Amino acid sequence: MSDGALSQAEIDALLSGGATGGGGSGGASDNGEASVIEEFLKTTTASQSNGISMMTGGKVNFSGPSVQATTRDVFLNAIPDTVTSVKIDFTAGFPGEHLFLMTEDTAKGIASLMTKEDNISLDGMAMSVIAETISQMAGTEITALSGKTGDKAIASSPPEAANIPKAAVPLPSGGFTVAAYDVNLGDGAPQTIWEVFGPTVAQGIAAALRGPRTAPESGVSASAPPSSGASASFTGAGTGAYGQPLNMRPVQFPDLNNQSGAREQGNIGLLMDVFMEMTVELGRTKKLIKEILTMGEGTIIELDKLAGEPVDILVNHKLIAKGEVVVIDENFGVRVTEIVSPQERLPEVG
Repeated sequence: MSDGALSQAEIDALLSGGATGGGGSGGASDNGEASVIEEFLKTTTASQSNGISMMTGGKVNFSGPSVQATTRDVFLNAIPDTVTSVKIDFTAGFPGEHLFLMTEDTAKGIASLMTKEDNISLDGMAMSVIAETISQMAGTEITALSGKTGDKAIASSPPEAANIPKAAVPLPSGGFTVAAYDVNLGDGAPQTIWEVFGPTVAQGIAAALRGPRTAPESGVSASAPPSSGASASFTGAGTGAYGQPLNMRPVQFPDLNNQSGAREQGNIGLLMDVFMEMTVELGRTKKLIKEILTMGEGTIIELDKLAGEPVDILVNHKLIAKGEVVVIDENFGVRVTEIVSPQERLPEVG
């Protein structure tokens, strides 16, 4: 491992060895959790790709992942000597150890995409950017888990990012589950991000994805269904088939605004220093090509605005406000007189 990295084939071979008990800390147990988690995570990669692409402004693609049970010793042999670790434990739903790992090159690539800077170093600012990126990944995963399992209480801790020797990575002891994502940051170079699930987390997620083993509602018989031809009649709000009482209650939906607010605030902070083009448009008109070719000095072009009408204020070519032209010292300016409502902006966005 002179260059600090292994090929994907070597990584898969080492992880496979861990699943069969080849690790120094004892064999990794797997009661089918890995295959269940892998099937679920493969449904999230498109959302992961879109979310990170939107955050970075680049074309980022996640594929896979391959998920296997392994052990600490075996996994440490499969990763470089120094890695970037983002610890983001589950605090509710499936409480337990959970973290993401990547090589230094992958971490720099993500930070560079986010900050639009080349030759970036993994300093405090870069670590904050990487932590926010991983938080977005975890948030996408939690949203998907909530949808699959019906558990709206799933939550994670704030991300803690650090570039550290692999011996200092806070891996679970003994056996655990690892998902290896193939990542393309837009430069064509293959990258890998590892997601580590502690044993209790993997077991809890797999059990929830397999489906609940619920007992029948109180007062409702769990006997065999009626024979062919029998109809299940409902004779009132409180009775069901065979006249048995139903345990009925109003449906309660979670407050979506409160759940999304904190995440949106965390993500929008990264965009506060991003420059956007703002233009003020006096008016527009359409001309035939032959009319444009005959234009010269002194030609007067009539616009679609009347004298005294407010001018349009656009951000990235989208109308957001209207205003009136003013003169500030010797420069033109515009005073905002009206903010365009979201309903009026929607046709522009579409």
